[in-house]
Amino acid sequence: MRRALLLAIALAAPCLAQAAGFDAPGLARFDTGYARCEARFAHMKGARDEAYLAVYRVKADAKARGRLAELRRSAAYRKEQRAAQAEAAKPAASAPASPLEQQCQALWTQVQRARSTAKG
Repeated sequence: MRRALLLAIALAAPCLAQAAGFDAPGLARFDTGYARCEARFAHMKGARDEAYLAVYRVKADAKARGRLAELRRSAAYRKEQRAAQAEAAKPAASAPASPLEQQCQALWTQVQRARSTAKG
């Protein structure tokens, strides 16, 4: 009985971790940052959902994309998106572009990894 309970908890842990990644404020901040990557790197355009799901190692299927679309329609998402966009619009104190480039590259690496896993 105890062993079965521990096994059930161990099997459920990845699902709980994945579900925790889907929150409206976090998605809004991600979308704002990803828009900056898209503006700077043409090869990243159109892969926003795929990138978000790759970060959390969630399969980019219709169900997962539907969850993201639902979150983007929520009031919490819109509120956080406005705040994130306002923050992004503030002039950076002469910050170099390299941190953004590094973040975008790391994110794109996750997308590539997820794509190769889906093919394999």
